[in-house]
Amino acid sequence: MDANGFERLIDQLRTFTPRSEVMLTEVPAPQKLATYSFAFSADVSNGLLGEKEDEIANGRFVLLHEPGGQATWDGEFRCVTFVSADVDPIMQEDPLLPEVGWSWFLESLDNNGCSYNSPSGTVTRVTSASFGKLSPRKNEAEIEIRASWTPVVGNPSLLIDHIDSWCQLICEVAGLPPIPEGVSAITSNRRN
Repeated sequence: MDANGFERLIDQLRTFTPRSEVMLTEVPAPQKLATYSFAFSADVSNGLLGEKEDEIANGRFVLLHEPGGQATWDGEFRCVTFVSADVDPIMQEDPLLPEVGWSWFLESLDNNGCSYNSPSGTVTRVTSASFGKLSPRKNEAEIEIRASWTPVVGNPSLLIDHIDSWCQLICEVAGLPPIPEGVSAITSNRRN
């Protein structure tokens, strides 16, 4: 795929509309990892309006394309993601949280029918305790998922399914309930 083909692909990816709690923003992509790249950031809200609205998760999705591929990718495309969300301190103490976080990542791809190779990544638990003048703040707990995978797509436009899977992952990590099968979500163009 040449520069024109990649730009046409990116134009298709820009049409993706996530569920209403997710705000996608196109951001500068890393330039030195591959010949072509594209990136979205996402902020996930609790779905409430006005002053009650609160950001509960955020993340970044990067699509890399190297014509001819890279040996470590096992393909010409590579998806790279970062997801971070607050979690309940009790959940953060669960010794299985990293395994659960990784299973959320793989299930988001599998549940959306995405084919992929070479998944890799880390799941990190982060806790913060405040002291001094910040001591009135509550202790904070977060989960961070950093992952990459090689999408297996005959038609590059199917990469939109991988972005959809990433949005499903960030919603899962944020604790948003899934949209039941057969129910259409009311979505707006939440894009900056």
